[in-house]
Amino acid sequence: MTLQVALKESAEHLVGMSECRAAMEGKKLKIEAYALGDESNKNCCCKVVHFVRHGQGFHNLLADIYTQSGVKWSNHVASASNPYAQIEVLDAPLTHKGRLQAAQLSDQVQRLKSLHGPLELVVSSPNCRALMTAVVAFDSCNGSKDCKWLVHEMVREEHGVHLCDQRRPKSQQAREFSMFDFTLLESENDALFNPTRRESKLEVGERVYKFMEWLSERPEKHVAITSHSAWLMTLFNGVVDCKDNESLKSWFQTGEMRSVKLKFKR
Repeated sequence: MTLQVALKESAEHLVGMSECRAAMEGKKLKIEAYALGDESNKNCCCKVVHFVRHGQGFHNLLADIYTQSGVKWSNHVASASNPYAQIEVLDAPLTHKGRLQAAQLSDQVQRLKSLHGPLELVVSSPNCRALMTAVVAFDSCNGSKDCKWLVHEMVREEHGVHLCDQRRPKSQQAREFSMFDFTLLESENDALFNPTRRESKLEVGERVYKFMEWLSERPEKHVAITSHSAWLMTLFNGVVDCKDNESLKSWFQTGEMRSVKLKFKR
């Protein structure tokens, strides 16, 4: 069921991506992504960035259950048939499976540390499932004076209609995830969420681009970013030039980490 939902949503999220790509062609900042094993740019001044999709959330589990039961729904309609629009999954946390997926990532983090040195920056979406994933996956970096933990509004999921993507109040998240710095969030409550309209791919792409501008100006060279499926799909298919590496453009599964070298050009 999980794979069936993933295939359906992957196809849906590519709709409108061409408009996003066209808009990015006119931007000053160009971003290229290379897999870590790609030696074509081994001497370039790049950032090593580990992009993570959160582990399974309760909204993902509910979508699997709905699909198994034969329920069909539209992602753009808040209805009883849409699992993502139910009040029970507002800012959905991780399931037990999601926690296990995050824990499995921590083993990969240890191996990457031996290759690229310690992480200097962990950035997370302000949504609960992304914060929980980061805390578990990058636990070995928690408490390190050399690693900053920041929450960034521009890293959150494509939002609107789906209550699972509406974030809880800033103060509530900050109490539960005290290792993170929440000062980049400008509003206490979710000022971006629209209960009747989903973001377009172009709007998500603009957010991704703004974040990439911010990241390009950061001094850290070894970074981890915990985000969401549609955001990551837009990043690699609409904003970043993957240099014909189709594997980087594929759908992220829950709890998946994809490590790349990012090259910023102006």
